[in-house]
Amino acid sequence: MFDVFGSVKGLLKLDQVCIDNNIFRLHYKATVVILIAFSLLVTSRQYIGDPIDCIVDEIPLNVMDTYCWIYSTFTIPNRLTGVAGKDIVQPGVSSHVDGHDEVKYHKYYQWVCFVLFFQAMLFYVPRYLWKTWEAGRIKMLVLDLNMPVVNDECKDERKKILVDYFVENINRHNFYAIRFFI
Repeated sequence: MFDVFGSVKGLLKLDQVCIDNNIFRLHYKATVVILIAFSLLVTSRQYIGDPIDCIVDEIPLNVMDTYCWIYSTFTIPNRLTGVAGKDIVQPGVSSHVDGHDEVKYHKYYQWVCFVLFFQAMLFYVPRYLWKTWEAGRIKMLVLDLNMPVVNDECKDERKKILVDYFVENINRHNFYAIRFFI
């Protein structure tokens, strides 16, 4: 379980060289963390806790709970009023005749945690593709210009090398740019 949190912690670390923009980082960091957190929250309530209680005298509770969890349950709206134990058994509970009584179904969505996790993975796929396509080009082009300990003379020399590279290779990185904007 702690491996999951270690993976999420990796999303929050800062990179030495930034290879994307703020919106891109918002999608693959904040959105992924929020979706995984909600997925874990729903999972903990759904699979670790007791998500639903169906009470029937003749059937064991765990069997009835499983049945109610998999299939939808319902209430009868015209049986919501009355004194419990006298007029009605419980609010909304009564025997009913199909087609005669109005029935309101309550579906329990047990797939929500998986859908949230799948959405988190879909938000991370563009980051994974971009890291694969980028392959360290930006870090190589930066030539340690992002380091504060490099002296000005060395920085000027590296800037000149970088400008010369871009002048000589103009229009050679169009496919690279197209992948970024996709």
